[in-house]
Amino acid sequence: MQKTSARLLSLLSLLQARRDWPGALLADRLDVSPRTVRRDVDRLRELGYPIVATKGPDGGYRLDAGTQLPPLLFDDDQAVALAVALQIATTTGAGIEEAAARALNTVRQVMPARLRRRIETLRITAVERPVARPDPQVDSSVLMTLGDAVHAREVLRFDYTPASSAGTGDGDPADAPPRRVQPHHLVTWGGRWYLVAWDLDRDDWRTFRADRISPRTPTGPRFTPRKLPGGNVAAFVTSRFRGADGSGGADGSGGSGDWPCRGEVILDLPADVVLRHTREGIVEEVSPDRCRLVLGSWSWAGLAATLGRFDADIEVVGPAELKDAFAHLARRYANAATNILAQETQ
Repeated sequence: MQKTSARLLSLLSLLQARRDWPGALLADRLDVSPRTVRRDVDRLRELGYPIVATKGPDGGYRLDAGTQLPPLLFDDDQAVALAVALQIATTTGAGIEEAAARALNTVRQVMPARLRRRIETLRITAVERPVARPDPQVDSSVLMTLGDAVHAREVLRFDYTPASSAGTGDGDPADAPPRRVQPHHLVTWGGRWYLVAWDLDRDDWRTFRADRISPRTPTGPRFTPRKLPGGNVAAFVTSRFRGADGSGGADGSGGSGDWPCRGEVILDLPADVVLRHTREGIVEEVSPDRCRLVLGSWSWAGLAATLGRFDADIEVVGPAELKDAFAHLARRYANAATNILAQETQ
């Protein structure tokens, strides 16, 4: 039989592994009597763990939520995962950097030496891509309010700062009436937080930047959630940010998340070279020095410009819109070159 302290840890680990445990099953797993299980449960309660007894023919126990956070028990893999997650929390844009750093220090202090050494060798520096303006931080209380409204399925009212004045102090959100939406999902995209919601006044789906939202209280009545186009929030959001409406085909059956403009070309480059520089395109080898590339973009001009970055001869397979975009860019670039030459000869 295990010593009492070791048995208590084993019991706590089991209670954290699943929601409900029949008392007889716990006794069997710990190789003790049901009476010993009852005594051990009482000891854990004295330590602050909110364990409730469940009634019924298989009466047992459940680790429930309490009024304060008791000591937690993690296995080795969970502890490492938690430390890694806390180290990269600075990239979430959720305004929890300081709290994450304090939580990481707390976790490190109570870790056994073998785990602390693993974490020390896994120091992570989160480096974000350089941008002209850093991504805005979102107040964690705003995220909690949005998340609560999504979970409760309650109509949400908020002031929304327009893009032209966000972060500048210009404009007054009070000048416009509050937005009224049925919130459906809180998502992250490219380091920013967005609320996906049905706009009641515009009778359409919208995505709102969370850092521009100032929630109003109280929230409105509960609602029955509408079916998101496609039924998949990832495909819907991807489609919206790629310039499509997220509704998919004419039948409204959903969104594939595909780009609104997609073209096919032959590049005078080996397939393995093109593969290293494209994330979403389809690359097919034509010969050792040539490949076929199918790629999408938000516009035909944008697609043509992206393909031009490969600095190789290009044969357009289709469609005609892509050929027209190349011709348009060719004229524009030729005019730019002519202007430069004219300036140099003056």
